[in-house]
Amino acid sequence: MSAHNIVPFHVYRNVLLALLALTVLTVLVAKPVSGFDAGIFNFVIAMAIASVKAGLVLAFFMQLKYDNKLFLVIIVSTVFFLALLFGICTIDILTRPALTSTL
Repeated sequence: MSAHNIVPFHVYRNVLLALLALTVLTVLVAKPVSGFDAGIFNFVIAMAIASVKAGLVLAFFMQLKYDNKLFLVIIVSTVFFLALLFGICTIDILTRPALTSTL
């Protein structure tokens, strides 16, 4: 059994403040709320912010930063293969010929 790592309170406070700041930034990027329009990149920006927030939660609240590095490899490889699967499915859908209905 491995020893538990005790994380100081200020680390959790700083992570909480970062998560709240990123949440405010996510709301500001939303077009209906702020009027910010980056076109199709609104989605990309929102997903990038969400990925950073998920990384903070994984690293600090789920203790991946202090745990065995094998768990980090497992999670990163899982996310990589999930992204690869989504990418292959997207390429398949985008390259299909347009079919016209005979109905």
